[in-house]
Amino acid sequence: MHRLDLICSERELERVVHLIDAAGAPGYSVVRHVTGRGPHGSVSESMEFSGLGANVHVIVFCQSEALESLRQGLRPILEYYGGVGFVSQAEPL
Repeated sequence: MHRLDLICSERELERVVHLIDAAGAPGYSVVRHVTGRGPHGSVSESMEFSGLGANVHVIVFCQSEALESLRQGLRPILEYYGGVGFVSQAEPL
């Protein structure tokens, strides 16, 4: 099983969720209003308050087949709108 951690703009969340569902992943979790600093600078609290620049952290656990579909769908979004995605191995307790 794989774990996908995705940090992206909240504006792209609907598109990302659609891709997750289409890939056949069993579910996901969303943490809203994620702030921090990345390669393009930091998100200020004022941007978060206005909703401009607010980020989300999407966590997906899925099998290899769904992951490959997600990679293909998410890469263009991340390249165009920005954001990061990381994949790691996950093991149930």
